[in-house]
Amino acid sequence: MSLNWLSRLILALAALAVPATSLNAARPCCAETPTGVSLAGQLLIASPTIQDPHFDHVVILVVRHDEGGAMGIVINMPTKETPIANILEMLGEKGTNVTGKVRIFAGGPVQPEIGFVIHSSEYRGPGTITVNEHVLMTSSSQILRDMSNNKGPSKSLVAFGYAGWAAGQLEDELRRRVWFTAPGDPNLIFDEDREKLWDSAYAHRTQDL
Repeated sequence: MSLNWLSRLILALAALAVPATSLNAARPCCAETPTGVSLAGQLLIASPTIQDPHFDHVVILVVRHDEGGAMGIVINMPTKETPIANILEMLGEKGTNVTGKVRIFAGGPVQPEIGFVIHSSEYRGPGTITVNEHVLMTSSSQILRDMSNNKGPSKSLVAFGYAGWAAGQLEDELRRRVWFTAPGDPNLIFDEDREKLWDSAYAHRTQDL
């Protein structure tokens, strides 16, 4: 039996014990310590001079950031519309009788077989965690069924894969201005034109760590 999304998410978070992004820069040494300021719920905006093609002009929603590392979902790289039934079958659930399509996003270069749904806060279900006051993330296939039956969140973004950082790595990249930060505004996360999102988020950038 295949792992459900929640189990896969646990494994994905555990994988953050080692460097996961592929930025062309030296990793911080093991003595590096985070600042203690969590960026969970905020946006990372790639520097316009970034060299890694995986992160060229990306905007990332940080869903976890603590002393163990960080994890985020790229929110401005849509790929294609896919029937929800096809996604469920891809996750190992056969005989699904659901309708509707969702736009799929490339959430990052790490473990692209793992799915995540970023969504508005009125919906909670199995595997839901809080990202910020207005944005949640659910890693259970039940949310796809609810979305198919018009019982899901009013706003959502379905992504496969993620970006990850080991302990101290994100802080080091912020000091080197690899990333800028911006508040996790739901309008930017869900409503802004994806082709304009980097420009809009960059215009809202705040003081970095």
